[in-house]
Amino acid sequence: MALKLNVSLTTSAAALATATVAAAADITNKRKKYKIKLLSTNYYQKSCPKFEQILQDTTTNKQISFPTTAAATLRLFFHDCFIRGCDASVLISSTHFNKAEGDADINLSLPGDGFDVVVRAKTALELACPGVVSCADIIAVAARNLVLMIGGPYYTVNLGWKDSLTSTAYTVDGNLPKPTMPMNQIIQIFQSRGFSVQEMVALFGAHTIGFSYCKEFSSTLYNYSKTSKSAPSYNPKFFQALRNACANYNQNPTLSVFNDVMSPNKFDNIYIQNLPKGLGEAPWYWDENGR
Repeated sequence: MALKLNVSLTTSAAALATATVAAAADITNKRKKYKIKLLSTNYYQKSCPKFEQILQDTTTNKQISFPTTAAATLRLFFHDCFIRGCDASVLISSTHFNKAEGDADINLSLPGDGFDVVVRAKTALELACPGVVSCADIIAVAARNLVLMIGGPYYTVNLGWKDSLTSTAYTVDGNLPKPTMPMNQIIQIFQSRGFSVQEMVALFGAHTIGFSYCKEFSSTLYNYSKTSKSAPSYNPKFFQALRNACANYNQNPTLSVFNDVMSPNKFDNIYIQNLPKGLGEAPWYWDENGR
């Protein structure tokens, strides 16, 4: 059964905000045992009053100079929160004794602009209020600001997340959705984190910005079936255009195409609208068994 849901822009934004809220579940019991300051939208009101303005200035300047920053930061935020909660563990570097999350295979393609905007914001905040603001909160607010900047709606972000001191690549494997996964596995990954199928589809709507590397879905383009030239979800002309654009992906692993061919730099629901027309890559839309 195909997952053909009519998801609005507001629903997509709400689901993105839910990613932050859902990650709070695993610390509920810890709050009962330890005296932990609760999350709040004004967490830094006294300790770092310029927090919001510094984040706003940093994200605005970065996006204007590098328009791919919004998509890069949103993906970084998702990859951070989805594993062990929003704790900035994806930023921790590997050592000789430990392979960190950032070096897991699926995270090697995280664009540099997402990391760079965090570094810029953290540097500015350390000058204003040293040792106060967590990188976890920086990622969350930066993603919100950038989504808003490219046409998405505003949503509140609860602050006060603490940065993790540990990061291991093995926690990532099999716990982030991949285009080659069977649909039931993707659903299970989201449901295990408290997301419904509708919320999962809304989160996938974030692909309305950014691009995908051809190597990630090359099996669909070139090795789909011995009896069919194209996957049934694709418009034939669009499918051929993708094949042409990705033809040299073996020689150039960075070769990529926009996820949303209509408005790739605007946060809207056009990506979802494109799917019934065969103008997008989304195996969860047309085949609940993946392939």
